[in-house]
Amino acid sequence: MKKKKTYHHGNLAESLLDAVDEIASQFGLEAVTLRACAKLAGVSPSSAFRHYVDKRALFTAFATRALNQLTAAMSAAKAIAEKDGQDAFKAVGIAYIAFAIDKPAFFRAMWREEAIYSNDDHYRQAANNLSAQLTGGFADTIDDKDPETLSAQELLAWSAVHGLANLFVDGPVGNATPRQQKIEKAVEMIDALMPAFQPSNA
Repeated sequence: MKKKKTYHHGNLAESLLDAVDEIASQFGLEAVTLRACAKLAGVSPSSAFRHYVDKRALFTAFATRALNQLTAAMSAAKAIAEKDGQDAFKAVGIAYIAFAIDKPAFFRAMWREEAIYSNDDHYRQAANNLSAQLTGGFADTIDDKDPETLSAQELLAWSAVHGLANLFVDGPVGNATPRQQKIEKAVEMIDALMPAFQPSNA
């Protein structure tokens, strides 16, 4: 574990979330406690409890941060791809998978409703924002006739990238494989997926 840091009170809430990431990345989400996060952040447990009343509240904030970061990563990937004249759909899909590879604790935490307060306003807003990205033509990279629901193509896109991301993080695919090789495999999968999004000539 990294050397203990000291934090100013003003950013303690975020520092505790950083501690969740560090502990969970090394030992799993089950190892996270408010006391352990407080110790890593260099503050007393009572200080941590002023920000998060319990472990579930801490996990809720952590999952909210994860959802917001994934949404931002997808939006940024689309913007960069369009600026550079690259395929935006591929860029968004790779951004989703890269997020899981680079931030596995965040990826695991996003949908663990049994461990969070899923009715929390901030969490619900973050979840709705990501959902809007996915139902809105996969971040506006494929044709979308109804932005309120997931079309078959949107489901196919999300299922594919989420499935491969999950296989990389918790499954048998890519164990001990360097990050770049995982990204290359993801590109190959998305290339294989692309014909499903091409207009039919029939």
